[in-house]
Amino acid sequence: MAEPDVSQRIAQLRTSFADISAVLDTSRLDTEIERLSAEASAPDLWDDPDQAQKVTSALSHRQQEKKTIEELSTRLDDLDVLREMVEEDADSASELAEELEQLENLISDLEVKTLLDGEYDEMPAVVTIRAGAGGVDAADFAEMLLRMYLRFAEDHGYATRVLDTSYAEEAGIKSATFEIDAPYAFGNLASEAGTHRLVRMSPFNSAGKRQTSFAAVEVVPLMPETTEIDIPESDIRVDVFRSSGPGGQSVNTTDSAVRITHAPTGIVVSCQNEKSQIQNRQAAMRVLASRLLLLQREEEAAKKKELAGNITASWGDQMRSYVLAPYQMVKDLRTDYEVNSPQAVFDGDLDGFIRAGIRWRKSSERVS
Repeated sequence: MAEPDVSQRIAQLRTSFADISAVLDTSRLDTEIERLSAEASAPDLWDDPDQAQKVTSALSHRQQEKKTIEELSTRLDDLDVLREMVEEDADSASELAEELEQLENLISDLEVKTLLDGEYDEMPAVVTIRAGAGGVDAADFAEMLLRMYLRFAEDHGYATRVLDTSYAEEAGIKSATFEIDAPYAFGNLASEAGTHRLVRMSPFNSAGKRQTSFAAVEVVPLMPETTEIDIPESDIRVDVFRSSGPGGQSVNTTDSAVRITHAPTGIVVSCQNEKSQIQNRQAAMRVLASRLLLLQREEEAAKKKELAGNITASWGDQMRSYVLAPYQMVKDLRTDYEVNSPQAVFDGDLDGFIRAGIRWRKSSERVS
């Protein structure tokens, strides 16, 4: 490793870290940790378990942010010691190279987090996956995407809860809705919304022909229960039914599953994974409120674009391709980020796509 290259990379890391630290504002972070610590220490905190969970989760997130910043600062300071070791012992060069690469990745991740400053970016997310064109392959693809996002959440320690799953007759799913209850889940996953395409040799085609199928992914912020969204009872129709799983097997013996249809917009929300009808209705109403709030935001944004003379849609009909045959590739068509390991992506390795998507989203917002 040439010395000028090392010096340049170290200088760039320190400049980037200084810029990021200024944006994160460590003094503000300390103040927020102090406030949340006081709330978490309140003797009546767990009188409201949901609120207690939110406070402790936010405190843990802020503390982790501070710890990350402090650790990065220390490791950047130690780079000079590592460089001196290389001068005395060339065998240490590989250790320095590895540390530089790790720090570049960590600071890149931290830089992306500073871009998550949108109105809803800090909130948990509700993700809905629907099978599109492509028959059985599309239903199977939708289930592959569901597994992919749940694995991604699991790998990052994010709590998830599947609210509703509609199984297809032959294989896969027609649709599924689940929560990711973690700070900044919406900001991280918002750019995953859109149409996903799969190209592969179909396992459901006896002729073994290549098949193209599609699935749609919707991501909305999960609004706090205190968010005021006026949904008149006259605007909704509530249907109750018996929950069911694959093959129509009965999951329970009472009509506890709930489907809510919002007449003015046609939005339909189902929830069947809670134990009681009341719990399913509450969960479904919360998701409905989230979707209505996001719809209102999108309509306002569309109106602004129309007034500005820019009516180009933000999302194309196809935002990412997963190709398994005749070659192996996953490519995001908006950011041009691509990898040649589809299986790793389907196993939840989405970090590169999400980082690129966040940068793309912020860039698109600045242009619009």
